[in-house]
Amino acid sequence: MTKNNGSTTYTPTQLENLCINTIRFLSVDAVQKANSGHPGLPMDAAPMAYILWTRFLKHNPGDPNWFDRDRFVLSAGHGSMLLYSLLYLTGYNLSLDQIKNFRQ
Repeated sequence: MTKNNGSTTYTPTQLENLCINTIRFLSVDAVQKANSGHPGLPMDAAPMAYILWTRFLKHNPGDPNWFDRDRFVLSAGHGSMLLYSLLYLTGYNLSLDQIKNFRQ
């Protein structure tokens, strides 16, 4: 990481780690605030989910009902905050207030 004129420049690996940790801790913070759910799945699955969503899945937050889109099914209800974090961070119609009110 380098700082130039007040801005920070990351290497690709540092940027990926920042993205993965953002998924992790957005999920953990929401689970903690809700006092419901379990942070283990989002913590452990964040790297896999990040790779799937950024490199393999065909999806478009601008057209979530697109016919040929891939679907991501997460059947572990206690880890659902992982899915909500991914939807929020990739631009789907989910607000930060909705994340903050998870299971409230």
